[in-house]
Amino acid sequence: MSDVYPGSTPALSDLAVLLRRCADGDQAAFRTLYEQQSPRLYGLALRLMQQPALAADAMHDAFVQVWQRSAQFDPSRGAAEAWLSSLLRYRAIDILRRRAREHYGHEPADEPDPSPDALDHLSEVADGDALRRCLEQLEVGQRRVVTLAFMDGLSHSELSSRLDAPLGTVKSWVRRALISLRRCLEP
Repeated sequence: MSDVYPGSTPALSDLAVLLRRCADGDQAAFRTLYEQQSPRLYGLALRLMQQPALAADAMHDAFVQVWQRSAQFDPSRGAAEAWLSSLLRYRAIDILRRRAREHYGHEPADEPDPSPDALDHLSEVADGDALRRCLEQLEVGQRRVVTLAFMDGLSHSELSSRLDAPLGTVKSWVRRALISLRRCLEP
């Protein structure tokens, strides 16, 4: 096999050479490998994932794996192109499984909080300045969740969609923000 130089377009059989050079820490070889293979791998990821952002994430993760594990490639066990495709496929599957657990897992039904409602407590506060002061003391993220939930009237599910966060996480954010407000408003 001939060596592959940066700027040249290697044949597919030269992928093994590029991978061997990547294993030696050759950044120029990695760049050449990326420039040659990224369009094909992105197309494969897009077919697997059906979402451009997720496909780009899978491709990025696959190339990180290429850089870290190129020494593990053994040309006697298969073609370099197939090895790269399998790295991408496994990264895509990992991302899809992670998203399925985050967004499509079982979520318990919304149940009312048995403790006194923080909103009832807030409505009892005669001094609006105290409420304003307490809201300003919240972290930016907590203040945003409270504002979206109680001023804009968004449900937990709507907050989850708007903030692109799992439903359980959003519920925790709201609860923590309300607890912080309650503590601040207590005499």
